[in-house]
Amino acid sequence: MRYRLAADTGGTFTDVALSCDRGDPVIGKALTTRQRIFEGVHAAIENAAQSVGARAASVLANADIFLYGTTHATNAIVTQATARTAMLCTEGFADTLTLREGGKRSAFDFRSEYAKPYIPRSLTYEVRERTDAEGGIVEPLNEDQVLEVLEAARRQRVEAISVCLLWSVMNSAHELLVGRLIEKHLPGIPYTLSHQLNPIVREYRRSSSAAIDASLKPLMQAHLSQLQIDLEDGGFKGSLLTVTSIGGAMHVDDLIKRPIYAVRSGPAMAPVAAKVYSSQEKSTADLIVCDTGGTTFDVSLIRDGVIKETRETWLGGRFTGNITGMSSVDVQSIGSGGGSIAWLDAGGLLRVGPQSAGAKPGPACYGRGGTKPTVTDAALVLGFLDPNHFLGGRMPLDLTAARTAVERVGNKLGLSVDAAAHAIYVIATEHMVGAIRELTIEEGVDPRECQIVAGGGAAGLNAAAMARELGVTNVLVPRTAGALSACGGLFADVTSEVSATFYATTREFPFDDINRVLERLRDSLSLTARQLQQRGLEESRVEYRVEARYPSQTWELEVPLAVVRFKDASDVDGLREAFHRVHERIFAVKEEGQEVECLLWRARLIAPLNGVPVGRQDSRSETVPEPRAKHPAFFGLQAVETRRFNGKDLVPGVSIVGPAIIDEETTTIVLPPDCVLQATRHSYLLTVGAAPRH
Repeated sequence: MRYRLAADTGGTFTDVALSCDRGDPVIGKALTTRQRIFEGVHAAIENAAQSVGARAASVLANADIFLYGTTHATNAIVTQATARTAMLCTEGFADTLTLREGGKRSAFDFRSEYAKPYIPRSLTYEVRERTDAEGGIVEPLNEDQVLEVLEAARRQRVEAISVCLLWSVMNSAHELLVGRLIEKHLPGIPYTLSHQLNPIVREYRRSSSAAIDASLKPLMQAHLSQLQIDLEDGGFKGSLLTVTSIGGAMHVDDLIKRPIYAVRSGPAMAPVAAKVYSSQEKSTADLIVCDTGGTTFDVSLIRDGVIKETRETWLGGRFTGNITGMSSVDVQSIGSGGGSIAWLDAGGLLRVGPQSAGAKPGPACYGRGGTKPTVTDAALVLGFLDPNHFLGGRMPLDLTAARTAVERVGNKLGLSVDAAAHAIYVIATEHMVGAIRELTIEEGVDPRECQIVAGGGAAGLNAAAMARELGVTNVLVPRTAGALSACGGLFADVTSEVSATFYATTREFPFDDINRVLERLRDSLSLTARQLQQRGLEESRVEYRVEARYPSQTWELEVPLAVVRFKDASDVDGLREAFHRVHERIFAVKEEGQEVECLLWRARLIAPLNGVPVGRQDSRSETVPEPRAKHPAFFGLQAVETRRFNGKDLVPGVSIVGPAIIDEETTTIVLPPDCVLQATRHSYLLTVGAAPRH
């Protein structure tokens, strides 16, 4: 039997999705082991392998592909554990990473100080050179000064170097020369040239991309190399692919060269899986994808079947954090997961998160030394979690410890332990609802017209509650929701993206120049396609896009190109109309007759891995099985007698009226009294407000 594996290592749990001969995926879950990541991965593989009657060693030995997603890069940036990195910039532009783009949340707040730059000024070196906006050399690169800078960097024990020179996107000669000098005089020191990584006009975003990428190279090289060794020692002989921030996969050697694509890569896979599961249920609605883990709550959006992307991924606060500047799936993340800690602020108000108990010590109920109350503890107190069924019974929960932790908060608030648990649950839910509203309502999307797809280990605890607050009627919870992002890895395609800056307007469109740009992009991806063919991926396609704007607009919008070569005015008219449609969809207005400015041309190669599950023929039944237990659970402040079912007992066709709780191996679905659940082969469909409340 042949296998395919996908792993997602989060802050609390490591999830593994396992597909047998392209059959329905099964999932495994284990606590993340930060010191040696493979230990947690292996434990999760072992857990998944048991579901198919195998052992981890056999699965690894017979796996063709292993897709790996990790928060390692993101965590390193957040905790400032990246490599000691220097930046080389054009003389006079040393403050680019400090000044950023000049924006701030409050326009009239003059007290806020500039945030610290990603690379400190002490490691920022200016070099004399100048290229103009047309690509002309105004002042040649001073090579002697560059050598002095490299010697200074060596004395400063620099571990990586980023290079971002002014207008290198128009003429890369100086950056390439600096790269050759680094290789000659600082051999072994990794470096990133901004024009090769992110050839955009905006200086700050290009500088930030190069700085982040360079700072991650030593770290991710060591991390991924160790994983390769551990997998080989475990018997794995297949291809190791890594999940990327653009919702696809990349060969591990390619990610080591461009590790910035690992930043926020894990959450990018949840909408990939959601799109597959929703299509199996023949849903035509736009999707709000929620991935609730132990540490964070991630939300993304699928509109008209297309996963929403952005180049506005900030690590930290907007304007005060650091922007990746790269294309990525648009994911909003907040510190509100199952492990989020409940606490009282200076004013005595109850707060939940963003601090998390993580995997160690974890929530109080884990019995691993944690004493602070978390959302998971509150859910256990409310009767939502079965202390003897957590992780399929492999990890019993301590109800007494959970009640003790929640009670301490309740005593300070003058609330009973049940009321305190309910307050924690409600606040966590409101945080999640707020994140969804920010991504939908503030973007002109009415959540009431969408379907929620809930994933993550804590997905089902408050999916129905969130839907009710948002006015959403339909919720889809996959049976593998506990590892939604890992499942997304099974369904992902191999992707590679290249781009080039060339300014053009639809009024005076330079046909020959633009066609040469598109041809260069196509040739670059042709080389990538040939490399993929050598690795066994025969099929691929290329999609073209352009980032464009109306004249005098500040920001661009991404527009798909209907042609790969512009032949005549009708093709340009098609581009102009396509931009009008995109602008109207996002801003509810368009300027008919207005010309369009085009700045960045992009091409993305997509090579399918053919990982969509085929599935087996299922029996159908409308007979509701006997619940395995009945007990009180709190819906609001009132305890209600609630039936509890095992998910494996609910065959397709079965309908359950709330209140009820369904236990899957790696998640729990809470069905409030006014909801109805319909079981299908791959998912549970929740209809909120469909049943009368008693």
